[in-house]
Amino acid sequence: MKRGYLITSFHLRKLLSVQKLLIVEDDVASRELLMHLLQELKAEVHATATSEEAAERVESEKFDGIFLDLSMPGLSGFDLAKIVRNSACNKTTPIIIVTGTEEQDSLHHAFSVGATYFLQKPLAKQSLVTILDKIHKPQRENLRRFTRAPLNTGVTCTVGTRTLRGLTWNISQGGIQLEVSGLQKGDTLGMSFILPDPATVIKAEGAIVWVQEERQGVYFTGMSLEAQERIQNFVTRAGYG
Repeated sequence: MKRGYLITSFHLRKLLSVQKLLIVEDDVASRELLMHLLQELKAEVHATATSEEAAERVESEKFDGIFLDLSMPGLSGFDLAKIVRNSACNKTTPIIIVTGTEEQDSLHHAFSVGATYFLQKPLAKQSLVTILDKIHKPQRENLRRFTRAPLNTGVTCTVGTRTLRGLTWNISQGGIQLEVSGLQKGDTLGMSFILPDPATVIKAEGAIVWVQEERQGVYFTGMSLEAQERIQNFVTRAGYG
């Protein structure tokens, strides 16, 4: 493992492109068919026949996608979708409605309470491939965006009329960690630093989102497309992207 990057089980699953999915379906045949199709696509599949069990699980487990039948006994699929959207672990997890109905009112209601996509029964494997790709694409982008590579170089920061100088510690596509005296959380700043191999001056704008002792975390808010590509290439070549 390269120094400076801790690979957790969550990150490892993402790097291996394995998606953890939850199926909520009371019909045995439909549940087993969906499980079989998703397992063929190399997903880690969990299934439950009750919305009540699903409601408990979404509060304690993170899933990459939740396949939900609207016509569930007891706690309805609509109510479960609301619970998912209010949960700490899965408030942004895609919800895929699996339904045999074509009632527009039901579909509009489902989307209004948090559904992301819908699949029409009978299920087709190609439709599942398309859905999983849609789910996986932002995951890949997020992993690349927040994976950091070591970067130890000088940096010049402009905050209002002040010019401050210090060091960088690491960088990702989404931000950079600095050690610059005089920066405070909430500051907006301009930055100039050099990426190596080949040496390239990067100019960017950002905001301080955290301060810990002598270090500061900066979220990038603006830079050229060329600078974005240069940072992406640097992180990837360092073996972290």
